[in-house]
Amino acid sequence: MLPLIENEVIRANTWLSYPEFIDIIAIAEMTPGPIAINLATFVGFRIAGIPGALASTLGVVLPSLIIILITAKFLQKFYKLPLVQAVFKGLRPAVIALISLAAITILRSTVTLGDLRSILIALASFILLSFTRTNPILVIIAAGAAGLIMYS
Repeated sequence: MLPLIENEVIRANTWLSYPEFIDIIAIAEMTPGPIAINLATFVGFRIAGIPGALASTLGVVLPSLIIILITAKFLQKFYKLPLVQAVFKGLRPAVIALISLAAITILRSTVTLGDLRSILIALASFILLSFTRTNPILVIIAAGAAGLIMYS
């Protein structure tokens, strides 16, 4: 969803600049819920207030909800078929590629190679989240505090 939203919000409609978009992604990542819904709600609110937030949220949720309901009905009957299992085995790597692409896109736009401070914050956050049981909320707070100290 991120590349699609980015294309519509930045390139097609120029509602936000790229740095604004990245800031909204950061906020959407920190709040509970799927990032696409949070991002759509933030962008909709930014563009048209509460009506915009409602419209953009419904615009993201309804198509997915309808597709999921239809797919769930279909899968109830055919999930065990070898053909359906083969399709899912093919979809899994594609989903990993899409998630990786979104992560790389965000990484490139937020962590610049010449900025050692952003690299240190990103690396420390990654290590804490990957190799310890540190609460993600604490990592977010610590990264914000580190940014306040390092960039002030």
